Amino acid sequence: MPDRSTSIFERTSALARELGAINLGQGFPDLPEPPELLEAARRALVAHPNQYPPMRGLAELRRAVAEFYRREQGLEVGEGEVIVTSGATEALAAAILAFVGPGDEAILLQPFYDAYLPLIERAGGVARTVGLEPPGWTVPLDRLAAAIGPRTKLIVLNTPNNPTGTVIDRATLAAIGALCRRHDLVLLSDEVWEGMVYGGARHVSALSVPDLRERAVKVGSAGKIFSLTGWKVGWAVAAPPLAEAIARQHQFLTFTTATPLQWAVAEGLALPGEWHAAHRARYAAARARLVGGLAAAGYAVLPAAGTWFVTVDLAASGLPPDDEAVAERLVREAGVAAIPVSAFYRDAPETGYLRLCFAKEQATLDAAIERLAAFRR
Repeated sequence: MPDRSTSIFERTSALARELGAINLGQGFPDLPEPPELLEAARRALVAHPNQYPPMRGLAELRRAVAEFYRREQGLEVGEGEVIVTSGATEALAAAILAFVGPGDEAILLQPFYDAYLPLIERAGGVARTVGLEPPGWTVPLDRLAAAIGPRTKLIVLNTPNNPTGTVIDRATLAAIGALCRRHDLVLLSDEVWEGMVYGGARHVSALSVPDLRERAVKVGSAGKIFSLTGWKVGWAVAAPPLAEAIARQHQFLTFTTATPLQWAVAEGLALPGEWHAAHRARYAAARARLVGGLAAAGYAVLPAAGTWFVTVDLAASGLPPDDEAVAERLVREAGVAAIPVSAFYRDAPETGYLRLCFAKEQATLDAAIERLAAFRR
């Protein structure tokens, strides 16, 4: 088993703490936490039992997930298709262990969330990588098709994408669905940022594509929808045969997830669409503040429709296209931590881009913008 060092996110946050830098690297918000969710969790601690819930999750939460997706995304999902997990990363792990065995191949689209690769390797699988095409970070369908071989079992997709913030459109998902049908593949669709899409863009779920309805696993996250990253409540949604395979792995990973938080998330998902729109609007305002400030300071920010992140094009900003070196200088000289996008690659990384997190209070963003402007000058 490969020996993996501490993640880039943990190292960057540790360095930011050591130097007293503003941390726009790791993706955790410092905006006010939703009082409705906190109150629901407080009530659940005393109003409901605190013993083991069912292994697949509280029926009330699984129904709430299904109803949320019906209302928000037009998906017809049954309660039996939902497996509640201890965070989305556990859902990813259970799905990968369910569908990838020793010697099987899985295709990753780079840049990718850092957990995918070690999870595939821990399952005994072999990862093949296909790079998204910057600066639009589009899926190269011809190269994706060419990467599929006789041992391929799984494609891992992330939309909205972390780190680029881009959203995959329906036509691209349909083309990926046709590939999965032709080669009898499972698509693991990491959709944890589905609740954080801005500017009129629409999230399109893999489960809405006919070719993928019976062969895709949709992964969601209450931590991202409600900006409560420490709660670690997630889920996998898939057709019954796939859900059953995931549940068999889940029962021997974490078995279940904190009962009071499951009750609270069920209440949160039932909040009206207006509540979710208002919650999202706070992040849209923070995004606009950071993007506007960076642009005024002479930074070139790539278009993005989702997540808590924006990407700076270093060369277009008049900076060296060496993201690791620039990130190191920023945290030490400017007092602002960012993440080099090359850290999200295994092979032939793009080195000309930095990821910044905007899920911060106005004062924090303003201070970071001022420091970044001074650095560029």
